[in-house]
Amino acid sequence: MDLTVDLFGTSFRNPVLLAAGTCGFGEELAAVAELDRLGGLVTKSVTLEPRAGNPAPRVAEFGAGMVNSVGLANPGASAVRRERLPWMRDHLEGLQVFVSVAGHTPEEFFEVVEILEDGPGFLGFELNLSCPNDARRGGLPFALDPEELARVVEGARDRTARPLLVKLAPNTPAWSPVVRAAEESGADGLTLVNTMPGLVLDPFSRGPLLGAGAGGMSGPALRAVGVHAVWSAARLTELPLVGVGGIARGSDAAQYLLAGASLVQIGTASFWDPRAAERVVKELGEFVAGQGVARVTELVGGARMPGSGEDGVRRKPDQNPKLEG
Repeated sequence: MDLTVDLFGTSFRNPVLLAAGTCGFGEELAAVAELDRLGGLVTKSVTLEPRAGNPAPRVAEFGAGMVNSVGLANPGASAVRRERLPWMRDHLEGLQVFVSVAGHTPEEFFEVVEILEDGPGFLGFELNLSCPNDARRGGLPFALDPEELARVVEGARDRTARPLLVKLAPNTPAWSPVVRAAEESGADGLTLVNTMPGLVLDPFSRGPLLGAGAGGMSGPALRAVGVHAVWSAARLTELPLVGVGGIARGSDAAQYLLAGASLVQIGTASFWDPRAAERVVKELGEFVAGQGVARVTELVGGARMPGSGEDGVRRKPDQNPKLEG
């Protein structure tokens, strides 16, 4: 049984990564989790200037998951380049690390990439174009506007030779325009999906549970949305896909792989159990062994959907009439 995944010119020891915003820069979890058992991680989102974040409370649970409005609290790109990247280089050897990048304007994304580009300790960037708590100034979130999405990706592509992941939104009304925009503007892969805009109220106080009001919904309630997003994107592109949303068990991760993801990310489950990702790796290995396949990559795109036959859901773009729709 082989859990390794070869992508972006390198090898991941397994397909399980920690998601952006749930593990800081690795240092925050290093004392309680065995990070060297994972395939990698995505750092918390880095912005051009330091951010203090949103008012507390920033996280609240509800019956089917969690809402958060952290507000992308981070020390800013220059401090990350000076302090956090060297720490990752010295302590996260063997992990494939993506730095999440966020901003209110395309130019802010470009400046963050320029500041971090020659830094140590990471493989590539994940462009956070879909955070429900950090919409772009003057319009829709970048991930819901194909033209603006393409502008950010093209600008980032011009400034880095590193792998670029583009993180898309779960409330995307049509996948074809944004998938095509990301692919044609230079993305190396897509991350699906970010949190869903959500609001949880206390019926007694009549106020929101989060200090900022609305926030991003994640956890088990998001899983079916995320799996569907990966399945939809897999029918439109040959780019590698990274599935995220509601993964807490090995079987959850397997759903994303079968839908077409090559890698997965663990987010909310780490709040409940800091070692959840390690457990998912173990359970996924057991699942793969039970399926009688030699490599975990044999599962990718293997979902047997109605009308897809026995060979799964992945197809080339020119074989998919919906791509041109």
